[in-house]
Amino acid sequence: MRGLKQVWIKSTLVYAVKRLHSAIDSWTVVTELISAIRKSEPLITASRVDQVKLLIVRLQEKLGQQDNRRFCLFKALQAHILPLTNVAFNKSGSSFITGSYDRTCKIWDTASGEELHTLEGHRNVVYAIAFNNPYGDKIATGSFDKTCRLWSVETGKCFHTFRGHTAEIVCLAFNPQSTLVATGSMDTTAKLWDIQTGEEVSTLTGHSAEIISLSFNTVGDQLVTGSFDHTVSLWDVPSGRRVHTLIGHRGEISSVQFNWDCSLIITGSMDKSCRVWEAASGKCMATLAGHEDEVLDVCFDYTGQLIATASADGTARVYSAVSYQCISRLESHEGEISKICFNAQGSRVLTASADKTARLWDVQSGVCLQVLEGHTDEIFSSAFNYEGDTIITGSKDNTCRIWR
Repeated sequence: MRGLKQVWIKSTLVYAVKRLHSAIDSWTVVTELISAIRKSEPLITASRVDQVKLLIVRLQEKLGQQDNRRFCLFKALQAHILPLTNVAFNKSGSSFITGSYDRTCKIWDTASGEELHTLEGHRNVVYAIAFNNPYGDKIATGSFDKTCRLWSVETGKCFHTFRGHTAEIVCLAFNPQSTLVATGSMDTTAKLWDIQTGEEVSTLTGHSAEIISLSFNTVGDQLVTGSFDHTVSLWDVPSGRRVHTLIGHRGEISSVQFNWDCSLIITGSMDKSCRVWEAASGKCMATLAGHEDEVLDVCFDYTGQLIATASADGTARVYSAVSYQCISRLESHEGEISKICFNAQGSRVLTASADKTARLWDVQSGVCLQVLEGHTDEIFSSAFNYEGDTIITGSKDNTCRIWR
Protein backbone atom coordinates (compact mmCIF):
# COMPACT_ATOMS: atom_id res chain seq x y z
CA MET A 1 0.00 0.00 0.00
CA ARG A 2 2.84 2.40 0.76
CA GLY A 3 4.03 2.27 -2.87
CA LEU A 4 0.47 2.77 -4.15
CA LYS A 5 0.02 5.79 -1.92
CA GLN A 6 3.24 7.31 -3.26
CA VAL A 7 2.01 6.88 -6.83
CA TRP A 8 -1.18 8.84 -6.31
CA ILE A 9 0.58 11.52 -4.29
CA LYS A 10 3.15 11.99 -7.05
CA SER A 11 0.56 12.11 -9.83
CA THR A 12 -1.47 14.60 -7.80
CA LEU A 13 1.54 16.84 -7.26
CA VAL A 14 2.61 16.71 -10.91
CA TYR A 15 -0.81 17.83 -12.09
CA ALA A 16 -1.14 20.46 -9.38
CA VAL A 17 2.30 22.01 -9.81
CA LYS A 18 1.83 22.48 -13.54
CA ARG A 19 -1.53 24.18 -13.04
CA LEU A 20 -0.44 26.27 -10.07
CA HIS A 21 2.56 27.65 -11.94
CA SER A 22 0.17 29.52 -14.20
CA ALA A 23 -2.31 30.56 -11.51
CA ILE A 24 -1.30 30.74 -7.86
CA ASP A 25 -3.71 33.30 -6.44
CA SER A 26 -7.21 31.94 -6.91
CA TRP A 27 -8.95 29.60 -4.48
CA THR A 28 -11.15 28.62 -7.43
CA VAL A 29 -8.06 27.08 -9.01
CA VAL A 30 -7.68 24.74 -6.02
CA THR A 31 -11.30 23.61 -6.28
CA GLU A 32 -10.98 23.07 -10.02
CA LEU A 33 -7.74 21.17 -9.53
CA ILE A 34 -9.26 18.78 -7.01
CA SER A 35 -12.16 18.10 -9.36
CA ALA A 36 -9.86 17.48 -12.32
CA ILE A 37 -7.49 15.30 -10.32
CA ARG A 38 -10.32 13.10 -9.01
CA LYS A 39 -11.55 12.54 -12.56
CA SER A 40 -8.14 11.42 -13.78
CA GLU A 41 -7.00 9.52 -10.67
CA PRO A 42 -9.36 6.75 -9.48
CA LEU A 43 -7.13 6.11 -6.44
CA ILE A 44 -8.20 9.45 -4.99
CA THR A 45 -11.49 8.74 -3.25
CA ALA A 46 -13.73 11.15 -1.33
CA SER A 47 -11.87 10.30 1.88
CA ARG A 48 -8.66 11.65 0.32
CA VAL A 49 -10.03 15.04 -0.79
CA ASP A 50 -8.97 16.94 2.33
CA GLN A 51 -5.46 15.52 2.07
CA VAL A 52 -5.23 16.53 -1.60
CA LYS A 53 -6.51 20.00 -0.75
CA LEU A 54 -3.82 20.38 1.91
CA LEU A 55 -1.11 19.32 -0.56
CA ILE A 56 -2.29 21.86 -3.13
CA VAL A 57 -2.54 24.70 -0.61
CA ARG A 58 1.02 23.97 0.52
CA LEU A 59 2.17 24.08 -3.09
CA GLN A 60 0.29 27.33 -3.59
CA GLU A 61 2.06 28.88 -0.61
CA LYS A 62 5.44 27.56 -1.74
CA LEU A 63 5.12 28.84 -5.29
CA GLY A 64 4.05 32.25 -4.04
CA GLN A 65 7.08 32.78 -1.82
CA GLN A 66 9.73 35.29 -2.80
CA ASP A 67 13.30 34.03 -3.12
CA ASN A 68 15.40 36.83 -1.67
CA ARG A 69 17.45 34.65 0.65
CA ARG A 70 21.20 35.13 0.92
CA PHE A 71 23.13 32.18 2.27
CA CYS A 72 25.80 32.47 4.94
CA LEU A 73 28.33 29.87 6.01
CA PHE A 74 26.89 27.98 8.98
CA LYS A 75 29.50 25.25 9.46
CA ALA A 76 32.68 24.09 7.77
CA LEU A 77 33.15 20.42 8.57
CA GLN A 78 36.46 18.62 8.35
CA ALA A 79 34.41 15.71 7.15
CA HIS A 80 36.98 13.13 6.06
CA ILE A 81 40.73 12.53 6.07
CA LEU A 82 40.70 12.18 2.27
CA PRO A 83 38.73 14.04 -0.44
CA LEU A 84 34.96 13.70 -0.61
CA THR A 85 33.22 12.05 -3.54
CA ASN A 86 29.59 13.04 -3.03
CA VAL A 87 27.05 14.70 -0.73
CA ALA A 88 23.28 14.18 -0.41
CA PHE A 89 20.37 15.38 1.75
CA ASN A 90 17.50 13.33 3.08
CA LYS A 91 14.07 14.59 1.98
CA SER A 92 13.44 16.79 5.02
CA GLY A 93 16.97 18.19 5.01
CA SER A 94 17.41 17.25 8.67
CA SER A 95 20.46 15.15 7.86
CA PHE A 96 22.92 14.62 5.03
CA ILE A 97 25.60 12.15 4.02
CA THR A 98 29.12 12.39 2.63
CA GLY A 99 31.13 9.78 0.75
CA SER A 100 34.90 9.76 0.59
CA TYR A 101 38.10 8.29 -0.74
CA ASP A 102 38.77 7.27 2.87
CA ARG A 103 36.40 4.29 2.29
CA THR A 104 33.66 5.61 4.57
CA CYS A 105 30.31 7.35 4.40
CA LYS A 106 29.26 9.67 7.22
CA ILE A 107 25.82 10.78 8.39
CA TRP A 108 25.52 14.35 9.68
CA ASP A 109 22.91 16.35 11.57
CA THR A 110 22.20 19.46 9.50
CA ALA A 111 21.02 21.67 12.38
CA SER A 112 24.10 21.15 14.55
CA GLY A 113 26.70 20.00 12.04
CA GLU A 114 27.45 17.03 14.29
CA GLU A 115 28.50 13.64 12.97
CA LEU A 116 25.87 11.00 13.75
CA HIS A 117 27.43 7.84 12.35
CA THR A 118 30.43 6.66 10.35
CA LEU A 119 29.53 3.83 7.98
CA GLU A 120 32.58 1.59 7.80
CA GLY A 121 33.14 -1.66 5.93
CA HIS A 122 33.99 -0.83 2.33
CA ARG A 123 37.51 -1.71 1.21
CA ASN A 124 37.89 1.04 -1.37
CA VAL A 125 36.57 4.47 -2.32
CA VAL A 126 32.90 5.13 -1.45
CA TYR A 127 31.82 6.83 -4.65
CA ALA A 128 28.01 6.71 -4.96
CA ILE A 129 25.67 7.46 -2.05
CA ALA A 130 21.92 7.96 -1.62
CA PHE A 131 19.10 8.13 0.92
CA ASN A 132 15.92 6.16 0.20
CA ASN A 133 13.92 9.37 -0.05
CA PRO A 134 11.21 10.25 0.79
CA TYR A 135 11.41 7.79 3.71
CA GLY A 136 15.00 8.55 4.68
CA ASP A 137 15.55 5.56 6.96
CA LYS A 138 18.10 3.79 4.76
CA ILE A 139 21.29 4.67 2.89
CA ALA A 140 22.95 2.90 -0.02
CA THR A 141 26.68 3.22 -0.71
CA GLY A 142 28.44 2.08 -3.87
CA SER A 143 32.17 1.50 -3.84
CA PHE A 144 35.20 0.89 -6.00
CA ASP A 145 35.44 -2.41 -4.05
CA LYS A 146 32.66 -3.64 -6.42
CA THR A 147 30.02 -3.88 -3.68
CA CYS A 148 26.99 -1.88 -2.61
CA ARG A 149 25.97 -1.74 1.04
CA LEU A 150 22.62 -0.95 2.62
CA TRP A 151 22.65 0.84 5.99
CA SER A 152 20.29 1.89 8.77
CA VAL A 153 20.18 5.66 9.23
CA GLU A 154 19.11 5.29 12.86
CA THR A 155 21.84 2.90 14.00
CA GLY A 156 24.51 3.10 11.30
CA LYS A 157 24.47 -0.69 11.04
CA CYS A 158 24.86 -2.51 7.72
CA PHE A 159 21.76 -4.47 6.64
CA HIS A 160 23.15 -6.08 3.49
CA THR A 161 26.23 -6.18 1.29
CA PHE A 162 25.28 -6.61 -2.36
CA ARG A 163 27.93 -8.60 -4.24
CA GLY A 164 27.96 -9.49 -7.92
CA HIS A 165 29.54 -6.67 -9.91
CA THR A 166 33.00 -7.38 -11.32
CA ALA A 167 34.18 -3.76 -11.40
CA GLU A 168 33.72 -0.44 -9.58
CA ILE A 169 30.18 0.76 -8.74
CA VAL A 170 29.90 4.40 -9.81
CA CYS A 171 26.16 5.17 -9.62
CA LEU A 172 23.11 3.97 -7.72
CA ALA A 173 19.52 4.86 -6.90
CA PHE A 174 16.57 3.66 -4.82
CA ASN A 175 13.23 3.11 -6.52
CA PRO A 176 10.45 5.40 -5.20
CA GLN A 177 8.85 2.59 -3.20
CA SER A 178 12.17 1.87 -1.43
CA THR A 179 11.98 -1.81 -2.30
CA LEU A 180 14.87 -1.91 -4.78
CA VAL A 181 18.34 -0.45 -5.24
CA ALA A 182 19.79 -0.10 -8.73
CA THR A 183 23.57 -0.04 -9.18
CA GLY A 184 25.59 0.88 -12.25
CA SER A 185 29.13 -0.35 -12.75
CA MET A 186 32.28 -0.07 -14.79
CA ASP A 187 31.63 -3.74 -15.69
CA THR A 188 29.02 -2.47 -18.26
CA THR A 189 26.02 -3.81 -16.31
CA ALA A 190 23.37 -2.48 -13.97
CA LYS A 191 21.85 -4.64 -11.27
CA LEU A 192 18.63 -4.49 -9.25
CA TRP A 193 18.73 -5.62 -5.62
CA ASP A 194 15.93 -6.49 -3.20
CA ILE A 195 16.21 -4.33 -0.08
CA GLN A 196 14.38 -6.79 2.19
CA THR A 197 16.20 -9.99 1.25
CA GLY A 198 19.52 -8.58 0.06
CA GLU A 199 19.25 -10.74 -3.06
CA GLU A 200 19.96 -9.77 -6.66
CA VAL A 201 16.71 -9.36 -8.60
CA SER A 202 18.10 -8.94 -12.12
CA THR A 203 21.17 -7.99 -14.14
CA LEU A 204 20.61 -5.51 -16.96
CA THR A 205 22.99 -6.36 -19.80
CA GLY A 206 23.34 -4.72 -23.19
CA HIS A 207 25.76 -1.82 -22.82
CA SER A 208 29.25 -2.29 -24.24
CA ALA A 209 31.01 0.16 -21.92
CA GLU A 210 30.83 1.54 -18.38
CA ILE A 211 27.44 2.63 -16.98
CA ILE A 212 28.08 6.04 -15.47
CA SER A 213 24.56 7.30 -14.60
CA LEU A 214 21.13 5.83 -13.89
CA SER A 215 17.71 7.01 -12.74
CA PHE A 216 14.32 5.49 -11.89
CA ASN A 217 11.18 7.19 -13.11
CA THR A 218 8.86 8.46 -10.39
CA VAL A 219 6.53 5.46 -10.62
CA GLY A 220 9.42 3.03 -10.33
CA ASP A 221 8.50 0.80 -13.27
CA GLN A 222 11.29 2.04 -15.55
CA LEU A 223 15.02 2.66 -15.18
CA VAL A 224 17.25 4.64 -17.54
CA THR A 225 21.01 4.01 -17.80
CA GLY A 226 23.67 6.11 -19.51
CA SER A 227 26.93 4.60 -20.71
CA PHE A 228 30.35 5.44 -22.07
CA ASP A 229 29.27 3.47 -25.18
CA HIS A 230 27.47 6.70 -26.26
CA THR A 231 24.00 5.16 -25.76
CA VAL A 232 21.18 5.31 -23.23
CA SER A 233 19.01 2.31 -22.38
CA LEU A 234 15.47 2.32 -21.02
CA TRP A 235 14.56 -0.77 -18.98
CA ASP A 236 11.31 -2.30 -17.75
CA VAL A 237 11.98 -2.87 -14.06
CA PRO A 238 9.61 -5.79 -13.33
CA SER A 239 10.95 -7.91 -16.21
CA GLY A 240 14.49 -6.55 -16.51
CA ARG A 241 13.89 -6.20 -20.26
CA ARG A 242 15.39 -3.39 -22.35
CA VAL A 243 12.53 -1.36 -23.84
CA HIS A 244 14.47 1.20 -25.90
CA THR A 245 18.04 2.03 -26.84
CA LEU A 246 18.42 5.78 -27.28
CA ILE A 247 20.99 6.37 -30.01
CA GLY A 248 22.20 9.76 -31.22
CA HIS A 249 24.93 11.07 -28.96
CA ARG A 250 28.45 11.06 -30.39
CA GLY A 251 30.26 10.91 -27.08
CA GLU A 252 30.14 9.27 -23.66
CA ILE A 253 26.97 9.82 -21.61
CA SER A 254 27.57 11.79 -18.41
CA SER A 255 24.11 12.17 -16.87
CA VAL A 256 20.53 10.90 -17.30
CA GLN A 257 17.23 11.83 -15.65
CA PHE A 258 13.46 11.39 -16.00
CA ASN A 259 11.06 14.28 -15.58
CA TRP A 260 8.46 13.96 -12.84
CA ASP A 261 5.54 12.72 -14.95
CA CYS A 262 7.80 10.07 -16.56
CA SER A 263 7.16 11.31 -20.11
CA LEU A 264 10.63 12.67 -20.91
CA ILE A 265 14.26 11.70 -20.39
CA ILE A 266 17.22 14.08 -20.62
CA THR A 267 20.78 13.00 -21.31
CA GLY A 268 24.04 14.92 -21.09
CA SER A 269 27.05 13.89 -23.12
CA MET A 270 30.74 14.48 -23.71
CA ASP A 271 29.69 15.46 -27.26
CA LYS A 272 28.83 18.92 -25.82
CA SER A 273 25.06 18.44 -26.10
CA CYS A 274 21.98 17.55 -24.08
CA ARG A 275 19.20 15.57 -25.70
CA VAL A 276 15.52 15.29 -24.78
CA TRP A 277 13.82 11.94 -25.44
CA GLU A 278 10.22 10.75 -25.33
CA ALA A 279 10.13 7.87 -22.86
CA ALA A 280 7.19 6.08 -24.48
CA SER A 281 8.71 5.85 -27.96
CA GLY A 282 12.43 6.39 -27.40
CA LYS A 283 12.31 9.19 -29.97
CA CYS A 284 14.71 12.14 -29.69
CA MET A 285 12.54 15.25 -29.29
CA ALA A 286 15.33 17.85 -29.26
CA THR A 287 19.07 18.38 -29.15
CA LEU A 288 20.07 21.24 -26.86
CA ALA A 289 23.32 22.57 -28.32
CA GLY A 290 25.45 25.60 -27.53
CA HIS A 291 28.05 24.44 -25.02
CA GLU A 292 31.66 24.56 -26.20
CA ASP A 293 32.84 21.60 -24.13
CA GLU A 294 31.53 18.43 -22.51
CA VAL A 295 28.13 18.52 -20.76
CA LEU A 296 28.86 17.08 -17.31
CA ASP A 297 25.47 17.24 -15.60
CA VAL A 298 21.81 17.74 -16.51
CA CYS A 299 18.62 18.01 -14.47
CA PHE A 300 14.92 18.83 -14.63
CA ASP A 301 13.25 21.16 -12.16
CA TYR A 302 10.58 19.57 -9.94
CA THR A 303 7.74 20.33 -12.36
CA GLY A 304 9.57 19.08 -15.43
CA GLN A 305 9.10 22.43 -17.15
CA LEU A 306 12.78 23.45 -17.09
CA ILE A 307 16.08 21.78 -17.94
CA ALA A 308 19.50 22.84 -16.67
CA THR A 309 22.86 21.82 -18.12
CA ALA A 310 26.37 22.18 -16.68
CA SER A 311 29.48 22.07 -18.82
CA ALA A 312 33.25 21.77 -18.74
CA ASP A 313 33.26 25.08 -20.65
CA GLY A 314 32.54 26.82 -17.32
CA THR A 315 28.97 27.79 -18.18
CA ALA A 316 25.50 26.48 -17.40
CA ARG A 317 22.27 26.94 -19.30
CA VAL A 318 18.56 26.78 -18.56
CA TYR A 319 16.15 25.60 -21.26
CA SER A 320 12.39 25.30 -21.57
CA ALA A 321 11.35 21.64 -21.58
CA VAL A 322 8.35 22.67 -23.69
CA SER A 323 9.86 24.85 -26.43
CA TYR A 324 13.46 23.62 -26.00
CA GLN A 325 14.61 27.23 -26.24
CA CYS A 326 17.46 28.55 -24.09
CA ILE A 327 16.01 30.77 -21.35
CA SER A 328 19.25 31.90 -19.72
CA ARG A 329 23.02 31.44 -19.80
CA LEU A 330 24.82 31.26 -16.48
CA GLU A 331 28.28 32.68 -17.04
CA SER A 332 30.92 33.72 -14.47
CA HIS A 333 32.56 30.52 -13.21
CA GLU A 334 36.27 30.27 -13.97
CA GLY A 335 36.41 26.48 -14.19
CA GLU A 336 34.31 23.53 -15.29
CA ILE A 337 30.90 23.03 -13.66
CA SER A 338 30.44 19.45 -12.51
CA LYS A 339 27.08 19.67 -10.71
CA ILE A 340 23.83 21.58 -11.18
CA CYS A 341 20.43 21.51 -9.45
CA PHE A 342 17.24 23.55 -9.06
CA ASN A 343 15.64 24.60 -5.80
CA ALA A 344 12.18 23.17 -5.14
CA GLN A 345 10.42 26.25 -6.53
CA GLY A 346 12.38 26.17 -9.78
CA SER A 347 13.38 29.81 -9.40
CA ARG A 348 17.05 29.28 -8.49
CA VAL A 349 19.88 27.14 -9.82
CA LEU A 350 22.91 26.02 -7.82
CA THR A 351 26.20 25.16 -9.54
CA ALA A 352 29.41 23.58 -8.24
CA SER A 353 32.70 24.28 -9.97
CA ALA A 354 36.38 23.45 -10.20
CA ASP A 355 37.04 27.16 -9.50
CA LYS A 356 36.46 26.35 -5.78
CA THR A 357 33.10 28.15 -5.66
CA ALA A 358 29.42 27.30 -5.77
CA ARG A 359 27.10 29.88 -7.26
CA LEU A 360 23.42 30.71 -6.94
CA TRP A 361 21.61 31.95 -10.04
CA ASP A 362 18.26 33.45 -11.01
CA VAL A 363 16.69 31.04 -13.49
CA GLN A 364 14.92 33.56 -15.69
CA SER A 365 17.56 36.30 -15.93
CA GLY A 366 20.70 34.20 -15.60
CA VAL A 367 22.07 36.70 -13.07
CA CYS A 368 24.52 35.34 -10.49
CA LEU A 369 22.91 36.19 -7.14
CA GLN A 370 25.60 34.89 -4.81
CA VAL A 371 29.05 33.29 -4.83
CA LEU A 372 29.65 30.74 -2.05
CA GLU A 373 33.37 31.00 -1.33
CA GLY A 374 35.73 29.40 1.17
CA HIS A 375 36.66 25.97 -0.16
CA THR A 376 40.34 25.62 -1.05
CA ASP A 377 39.92 23.04 -3.81
CA GLU A 378 37.43 21.95 -6.46
CA ILE A 379 33.77 21.69 -5.45
CA PHE A 380 32.37 18.59 -7.13
CA SER A 381 28.97 18.29 -5.43
CA SER A 382 26.31 20.61 -4.05
CA ALA A 383 22.64 20.31 -3.11
CA PHE A 384 19.61 22.20 -1.83
CA ASN A 385 17.41 20.72 0.85
CA TYR A 386 13.76 20.40 -0.20
CA GLU A 387 12.73 23.64 1.50
CA GLY A 388 15.48 25.50 -0.34
CA ASP A 389 16.78 27.20 2.82
CA THR A 390 19.95 25.13 3.25
CA ILE A 391 22.79 24.25 0.88
CA ILE A 392 25.61 21.74 1.28
CA THR A 393 28.82 21.76 -0.75
CA GLY A 394 31.44 19.02 -0.93
CA SER A 395 35.01 19.61 -2.01
CA LYS A 396 38.28 17.88 -2.78
CA ASP A 397 39.70 19.89 0.15
CA ASN A 398 38.25 17.12 2.41
CA THR A 399 35.58 19.46 3.79
CA CYS A 400 31.85 19.85 3.57
CA ARG A 401 30.19 23.22 4.16
CA ILE A 402 26.66 23.97 5.33
CA TRP A 403 25.14 27.26 4.12
CA ARG A 404 21.95 28.75 5.56
